[in-house]
Amino acid sequence: MTGYIVGALVPIVFTLLLRSSKKLKKRGVPVDVGGEPGYTIRNSRFPSPVETSWEGISTLAELFEQACKQHADKPLLGTRKLILRDVEVTEDGRSFEKLHLGDYEWLTYGKTFETVCHFASGLVQLGHKREERVAIFADTREEWFIALQACFRLNVTVVTIYASLGEEALCHSLNETEVTTVICGNKELKKLVNISGQLDTVTRVICMDDEFPSSANGRWTISSFADVKSVGRASPVDADLPLSADVAVIMYTSGSTGLPKGVMMTHGNVLATVSAVMTIVPGLGSKDVYLAYLPLAHILELAAENLIPAVGGIIGYGTPLTLTDTSNKIKRGTKGDATVLSPTVMAAVPAILDRVRDGVRKKVDAKGGLAKKLFDLAYSRRLSAIDGSWFGAWGLEKFLWDFLVFKKVRAVLGGRIRFLLSGGAPLSADTQRFINICLGAPIGQGYGLTETCAGATFSEVDDTSVGRVGSPLPCSFVKLVDWPEGGYLISDSPMPRGEIVVGGPSVTLGYFKNEEKTKEVYKVDERGMRWFYTGDVGQFHADGCLEIIDRKKDIVKLQHGEYVSLGKVEAALSISPYVDNIMLHADPFHSYCVALVVASQHAVEDWASKQGVAFTDFAELCEKEDTIKEVLSSLIQIGKKARLEKFEIPAKIKLLSTPWTPESGLVTAALKIKREAIRKAFSEDLAKLYT
Repeated sequence: MTGYIVGALVPIVFTLLLRSSKKLKKRGVPVDVGGEPGYTIRNSRFPSPVETSWEGISTLAELFEQACKQHADKPLLGTRKLILRDVEVTEDGRSFEKLHLGDYEWLTYGKTFETVCHFASGLVQLGHKREERVAIFADTREEWFIALQACFRLNVTVVTIYASLGEEALCHSLNETEVTTVICGNKELKKLVNISGQLDTVTRVICMDDEFPSSANGRWTISSFADVKSVGRASPVDADLPLSADVAVIMYTSGSTGLPKGVMMTHGNVLATVSAVMTIVPGLGSKDVYLAYLPLAHILELAAENLIPAVGGIIGYGTPLTLTDTSNKIKRGTKGDATVLSPTVMAAVPAILDRVRDGVRKKVDAKGGLAKKLFDLAYSRRLSAIDGSWFGAWGLEKFLWDFLVFKKVRAVLGGRIRFLLSGGAPLSADTQRFINICLGAPIGQGYGLTETCAGATFSEVDDTSVGRVGSPLPCSFVKLVDWPEGGYLISDSPMPRGEIVVGGPSVTLGYFKNEEKTKEVYKVDERGMRWFYTGDVGQFHADGCLEIIDRKKDIVKLQHGEYVSLGKVEAALSISPYVDNIMLHADPFHSYCVALVVASQHAVEDWASKQGVAFTDFAELCEKEDTIKEVLSSLIQIGKKARLEKFEIPAKIKLLSTPWTPESGLVTAALKIKREAIRKAFSEDLAKLYT
């Protein structure tokens, strides 16, 4: 009997010891640095910042050429064949485009490199000079990547512009950088035509699609992507490779406030981030398949698509609207991108992961009965295991739940995901746990900015905590400096707190033609280290991991002197099942907050159905007093659970039935809310909430 007891205790003791060792693991350690006094942490495995992980490689152009020579015959870039473009009309007369897509068609590393060289030569033959800038203005696709690498081979600086950018911001970006060549898609070319009279320097346009609007002819020299390749193939030009300090990209942020700013990134900046991430993602290599669908004009995606070829991986292109079998643009009977590609690694922004979570929950709730009970039981068992319960689902039980329940969930993203990278905004603890359990893959939550080439912190694969963004990347030092006005000091107990400042080789040169703003947030210390002041507020845990706790610009003082952190409250309340998006509004002349809430149609309609609330359409339902009361009650409960102060929880809300999209100008391409734009658009509604 004793033997059985000992045998049963061994795995429990082993598990507890293992978890204990993880809790004590130092992921980041203090370091002595120059600059403004503060509390600075570096990655525990790297005493000095990493600049490159490849011997003799100092630029993105060199890195790509080396990869293509090493893996010449292996597939690199894949695009799905368009079989049919259809339009479906709903009963209420609305029309939606639906796509019937086939399998992926592949370009090998060798063929891709050849195409890059031909396109680069074609650019020169068209008359583009090295000192002139090229803008890439398109959705993420194969041609985007090829154009980027072609420009790198010519040491031509690329201006990246979100495809969803509005006309004013687009005009500003092109004129400020004095772009002479724009590479775009058919859809984006139409936008260019609309502002053609306002563009000062554009002389040539290259359309990624073979067909483009005839109305564009005569305004610029217009060529198709294929034609440029053909010209270059016939008249090859030698490469003019860049140096590490040369500017590779001027990346225009989508701008949550005002006009976008152009961040100048050198080859060395981006290479440092790429090199650092390679050391963090476990076992990243030639067997990995990456699903590319985020905007390449975002540093997270641009860094990822430069990393995957460097390790011999495969990139398959998709879109957010064709990602899964049930995505909006997928024609019934057609498989989504993830199902066809079966990726092993993906990058995502929290808004995308929130949609995956909500989609799974919607399906589970719709099934109901035994299926829902089984899912809830499996989820609770796995959650207790991750949270450290003695009775969690480990070993054989974990395998059983994975086989019976979660295998179907994993099929949503192709069934082979082994690692997810989340960045661009804070990921809620609820979504992080849900995705981690249901997909059975770790989520590496990163923190960084365009100004730091996404390089700052990244959570390690064995860190199962939530609400934190990991320890410093090997390319970065992360410092906290006092912000007395906000009440955050590095001397605070139990953790040092303060404004987050990032230093290291991934910190960019500054803002293009904006020296005043550059001097405000970039500093060079006495040792030559460049630092960027983020405006975010964080605290360091004992193991050296960072937690984002506030934002300097999001602080508003209410009428009676209480401070409200808008972003912190929004992050806490966004986990309500009724919330698709939310913006908290605080007015210094009032003692309470209000909120605009974009309602989750599924959740609200499901509640109405169960309560017997009659409605003709969703917009009407969102106007009903009972609906508003139910959603507000949910926010109050969640706010109390999150230990928000009473004055932080909105006293009144306005329910909105129409989602905020990049096209509407109310969220950025990375799906962050554009606070000022929303305030302006809903000024009357906000005013009514205070009456």
